[in-house]
Amino acid sequence: MLDLSRVRNYYVACGYTDLRRGIEGLAAIVTQQFGQELSEESLFLFCGRRTDRIKALYFSGDGYILLYKRLN
Repeated sequence: MLDLSRVRNYYVACGYTDLRRGIEGLAAIVTQQFGQELSEESLFLFCGRRTDRIKALYFSGDGYILLYKRLN
């Protein structure tokens, strides 16, 4: 079960992100654009050109979790 109760900081990437990127590509954006490392206290959100799709990247302590949501 996914427990996001430790998340204290939510970051939204400005502009459009190529949602074809995977974990490594999005983690690179986090270090370049936000100047941070992924931690259990942070959740990073990315929006594609089509604004009905969102990806979230989270580090759970023992690995990365990539969430993908398509809005109605």
